[in-house]
Parts: sequence; structure tokens; C-alpha cells
Amino acid sequence: MQYINPYIELCLEGSSSIFKGLNQKDKETIAQHNAVFQIKKGALLFKEGEKPRGLITLVSGKVKVFKEGVGGREQIIKMVRQQGFIGYKALFSDNAWSVSAEAIEDSAICIFEKNPFIKILKKNPDLSLRFIKVLAEELSFANNRTVSLTQKHIRGRLAESLLMLRDTYGYEADGKTIRVSLSREDIAHLSNMTTSNAIRTLSNLASEGNIEVKGRKISIIDTQNLEHISELG
Repeated sequence: MQYINPYIELCLEGSSSIFKGLNQKDKETIAQHNAVFQIKKGALLFKEGEKPRGLITLVSGKVKVFKEGVGGREQIIKMVRQQGFIGYKALFSDNAWSVSAEAIEDSAICIFEKNPFIKILKKNPDLSLRFIKVLAEELSFANNRTVSLTQKHIRGRLAESLLMLRDTYGYEADGKTIRVSLSREDIAHLSNMTTSNAIRTLSNLASEGNIEVKGRKISIIDTQNLEHISELG
């Protein structure tokens, strides 16, 4: 099958694409009912309270999913990796988005129109099961994060966040620098703490030799000890 847009091809044929097992006819249907958007760093993909019009897949770049709490304080719910889905729970439940999503670097997304996608999902049990697995894994992750963010101490929460970023985006070529650049404020919002606490805790972890901080780049120096700090909470 020939794809006009390389982003669509990546969404449907990429190594981790959930659509790889579909037959060509269904892939053509999905490919014909889509839109591709370039999203600048700092721009919103969608805002809490809006209604989804399709399945969003992140093709390139990085995205944070967050919710505003009391006084407008942000809590980052999830960091999205390439070929990951965004906001699909609202799509399946036919509700408005309960979260917002923002590009933390220049990104590209594919939006597959809701009705054609749902029709294919209904007649394809294997695809449905794959989405159920994705939902189950995200629910398990959310449950674990809720416990961590409410019961772990500051050091444990921040250590866990750094390890989560590593698992989501991997390392750069040096094998130790996490492949993402986050502001101190975003790190705080990811770890459920104030920005001042995030800055102080990062400094402490660095002085102990667990991590190295250069601007917005963070390298994990002592993986075993950082994991130990995360587990102890």
C-alpha cells in the first residue's frame, strides 16, 4: 500500500503501531479519514472540556497530558511517547476530555476520524483486544502513580518521575542522559510538588552522585541507587 503522507504510514505501519495487523482495506479506510497537524512547542493539542473528534496518535515530538487542579495548579498525568495515543478514553466513552494536552517540543499528530475508526474497531476483535490491553495497562499505571504521588516522600516521587521519563523516552547516545528536556516547573508538576522543592531535591540527588543536571538535561549516574530511592519512597 502506498501512503501519500509519511506520517500516516508511520501511524499505521510503524514498528509499535497497534494497526499493523489490520488488512489493507481497513488500513486504506483509516488512511482516507484522517488529518495531520504540526504542533509547535507550548501549543495545546486539546483542552479540558472539549469533545474529541477522532483518535489522536503522536507521530513525532513529545507531549504532556495534564489536569488543572485547585487554583489552576497543574498535575501532569502522563508523558506521551511517539506512536502513543492521546485522549482516547474520552473518545471511547463519548465524553468531553477531562484533561488537556500540550506539546513540550515541536510535534506532529495524526487524528483518525471517529466514526470510520469505530466501525473498523467493531468488526475487528483483534484490534479491539489490543486497545483493551492498552487501556488496562494505562489503568494499572494510573493506579500505581496515584499511590506513589500520595504516599511517597518528595525524594521518592522525584526519583520515580525521572525513571518514568527514562522508560518513556530512553537515553541519548551517551547512554545516561534522558532524551527529554523539561522545565523545573514541569518536573514539579509531574512529581506532585512545588517548583522550589523540585529544584532543591534535584540538587540533593545531584550532590549525592545519583544524577547530573545540566540546564534542562538530566543524566542518571547511579541507576541502582535512584531505583532504591524510588522504591523506598
